Amino acid sequence: MFGIDRRLLQNFDWMLLLLVIAIVGIGIINLASATHVDGELTGEVRRQLISVGLGGVGMLLILAIDYRHYERFATPALLVCIALLAATLVFAPVTRGSQSWLFGGRLQPSELAKLGLVVALARYFHRNPPGEIRRLRDLIRPGLIVAVPVGLIVMQRDMGVALLTLLIASTYLVLTRISWRSWIGVAFVGIATLITLWMFVLQPYQQRRILDVIDPGRDPLSSGYQAIQSRIAIGSGGLLGTGYRAGTQTQLRFLPTQHTDFAFSVLAEEWGFVGSCAVLSLYLTLLLWGLRIARNSKDGFGAMLAVGLVGTIFWPLALNIGMVLGLAPVIGVPLPLFSYGGSALVTSLIGLALLMNVSMRRYVF
Repeated sequence: MFGIDRRLLQNFDWMLLLLVIAIVGIGIINLASATHVDGELTGEVRRQLISVGLGGVGMLLILAIDYRHYERFATPALLVCIALLAATLVFAPVTRGSQSWLFGGRLQPSELAKLGLVVALARYFHRNPPGEIRRLRDLIRPGLIVAVPVGLIVMQRDMGVALLTLLIASTYLVLTRISWRSWIGVAFVGIATLITLWMFVLQPYQQRRILDVIDPGRDPLSSGYQAIQSRIAIGSGGLLGTGYRAGTQTQLRFLPTQHTDFAFSVLAEEWGFVGSCAVLSLYLTLLLWGLRIARNSKDGFGAMLAVGLVGTIFWPLALNIGMVLGLAPVIGVPLPLFSYGGSALVTSLIGLALLMNVSMRRYVF
């Protein structure tokens, strides 16, 4: 099971590693500005560096084992994730309206659940290739795999993470051959589900956040405050930005949660359009590189695993950028590898280690 031979080192994916280091490094520099206090190294930066170290150790452990062995542990791993999600409903305190953290806020099981779900779906679609799926009923079994963790996250009242987890799972749908007529029926069911959620599940503050996307100025001092301040920060950055630690929105703390959900707004204010495009280019390269790994994989499990792992980066990236630009409701989705957050950073690094694992073993069979 364990083993590092010369062929693995020769085929190691240095490009993917450099992209990860670049994004994480810029994120830490950005965090230092977002939490800047009299030139000191803040607690947030220290904790983020510790998370980078823990994630690095996790990456080494993941890389040491051939990714094909993880297929055997897909079901037990998902069951452990489900058990942790269920534990939050019993032991986790209510924090900002949701029950999603264990061990005093040190572990967010929903982050691990996203990885466990991807491995489980990769196993399923390896054995049932999505290109052979032509009927909606063929999606019942993978739908049940997704429904349990998503349902538990909904019970935690963390609708943003539930939506994100559902979108990550939906990454595989683009590979199926189900007709567009069938998807029309799904769309009607989805609309009915959304209406039901709006009427009976969403809290008033969640409804207000959605309405703020349609009419940003409807409540500028309350539910719309974050999105408005984010757009002001992005706009004030202009072409080249205000300079490092020179943004008024950031340094005067007009922008709430600027080190987590709105970290990109800090970047846009200080480094402008050019700096923002540079970072987004790194993400785009990372996503395309991940798809390249999926295409070049020599087995179905590796290809399906890579596709799902690309989804774990793409969907939070898309939602977060939409959120800071005011194009999506504020649902508490951090920018992967960039925003402050230990659980999210460590699980993202582990997921990318799995992607490296698929890449470096593409010739070792």
